[in-house]
Amino acid sequence: MSVAFTKEESAETAAETLLPERPISPHPNLVTEAGLKALERQMEEARAAYAAVEDIDDVNEKRRQTAGPLRDIRYLAERLRTAQVIPAPASTDVVAFGSLVTFERDDGRVQTYRIVGEDEADPKAGTISYVSPVARMLSGKAVGDVVSLGGQELEIRKIG
Repeated sequence: MSVAFTKEESAETAAETLLPERPISPHPNLVTEAGLKALERQMEEARAAYAAVEDIDDVNEKRRQTAGPLRDIRYLAERLRTAQVIPAPASTDVVAFGSLVTFERDDGRVQTYRIVGEDEADPKAGTISYVSPVARMLSGKAVGDVVSLGGQELEIRKIG
């Protein structure tokens, strides 16, 4: 076997095992109770994925298979360490972290989202991050208030 081939394979393996870190947000790591549980569940899954490759004998393959789970474990450990659990809002008078808010856009679309932490945000599932432009504009507002965002107006219809 050629030495050049071995070096190329090693470089390829290194590229597959030296994954860039998952970016950590500069914002406070606010989470709901459900968000904290989701982070804990993701950590268990990452640890299980890491443990699942323990029996692989090939060192390079083992490195490839553990790179993703190790990166996730580092990320999740930091997110769990910095998590600040915010209780559900005590009032539905104004939009706050954890609120379920329904608003109508000026084009007639009605949307409902729960305002949550960054790691638990999934707009398709009805959750948005508290640092998103929409959540920032709605926070502190009451039913009937209108906010302008990107050339559109949003009117708060309901807070739950």
